[in-house]
Amino acid sequence: MAELTHFDGAGQAHMVDVSDKPVTDRIAVATGWVKMRPETLAHVTAGTAKKGDVLGIARLAGIMGAKRTADLIPLCHPLPITKVTLDLVPDADLPGVRITATVKTTGQTGVEMEALTAVSVAALTVHDMLKAVEKSIEIGGIRVVLKDGGKSGRYEVGA
Repeated sequence: MAELTHFDGAGQAHMVDVSDKPVTDRIAVATGWVKMRPETLAHVTAGTAKKGDVLGIARLAGIMGAKRTADLIPLCHPLPITKVTLDLVPDADLPGVRITATVKTTGQTGVEMEALTAVSVAALTVHDMLKAVEKSIEIGGIRVVLKDGGKSGRYEVGA
């Protein structure tokens, strides 16, 4: 099992020193979903949610979340993010919305936490915008499906 890098020899939490790591291009992709009743999803696809454009606002919230990750997760490094994209796709088979976040940087540490935060904040925003219509909305499946760059190389779900 790999060593936990956020703990020192005495077991105390600390921010990892990345100053000796080379600067490389980094990318991470995370996914998740928001399940809801078909009639709630119909509000999303028809644009009739009382709070407005659910997918557009959730996309912006996810981007903002990625940019604020170091403020939310105590041991994350503030990073110069070079790209954040959020895809929110209605899925009648779920039923609900599938969310994919892609985050890029050029730096000394990865952007997995930024991608996970982007998906999480977007999912929470979808929930917030629809909670008046449905109390039983479920958020789940949030995970990293791709990361590349740095010493550990490429990780891809299913590869």
